[in-house]
Amino acid sequence: MSILGRGKSFSWKDLGLMTLGTALISIGVYFFKFPNNFSTGGVSGISVVLGHYLPQSPGALVFIINQVLLVVGFLFFGRSFGLRTTYCSLLFSGIIWSLEAIIPLDKPMTNQPLLELIFSVMLPAVGSAILFNIDASSGGTDIVAMILKKLTSVNIGNSLFIVDFLITVAACFAFGMETGLFSMMGLIIKAVLVDMVLENIKTHKCFQIITTAPTPIVEFIVDELGRGATELKGEGAYTHENKTIILTVVNRPQAIRLRRYAKEIDPSCFILITNTGEIIGKGFRGTM
Repeated sequence: MSILGRGKSFSWKDLGLMTLGTALISIGVYFFKFPNNFSTGGVSGISVVLGHYLPQSPGALVFIINQVLLVVGFLFFGRSFGLRTTYCSLLFSGIIWSLEAIIPLDKPMTNQPLLELIFSVMLPAVGSAILFNIDASSGGTDIVAMILKKLTSVNIGNSLFIVDFLITVAACFAFGMETGLFSMMGLIIKAVLVDMVLENIKTHKCFQIITTAPTPIVEFIVDELGRGATELKGEGAYTHENKTIILTVVNRPQAIRLRRYAKEIDPSCFILITNTGEIIGKGFRGTM
């Protein structure tokens, strides 16, 4: 069963992943970023800085800013504006606001700011990577990026990094140099960590199995693993024996099973296994 969104359907699995990713972002922001006044960019960073000057709490400001950006997004994109972004943005705002009411915090959880910085960056980075991997986002400045992409030819990645950097600099004036430097460190770590986690999530194993017993191996790939495979005909350069080269891509748990099974069926088979991060096709990602 699927749900309609972004002009195409997405599954209940995607909904679960969006909820998990948004929850991780919310926990990292509320429990570790807000109490320490870490401002590493985005709506949460803006809210931390503005919360220092305005009577509103950072959680309330997150909710207000996200709703304004959602309205702007719908004004610019109409019905084509993604339900994924809408859902994640509303959920993020709702979780933050609920946590403020249920578990109010007036100081950091520990007296170790570096430890809390790591968690304030790590949890949102993992959550963001989960969302990015299924073409979703928690809204906020991502909506600004979508609008800039539509209206201008500027480099969106560089523009957003500059905006995040300026927000981080504002933290220096609002909370002092120590907090500002921690925030700058967090901004750099966040940029690196999101890419690392995203690449790790996307990595699959590409198999090239050179064998004289292709039929049971292909049947195992198709029937047991639920993956497709391509058979290529080859010939051994030294023995001139006819060989079959089986080409397939599987995830990590499946890779362990396939490697073990292939060796059981044909102990003399030759297996090449490589990592691949971009697979476009049925069973992986839609064609561009």
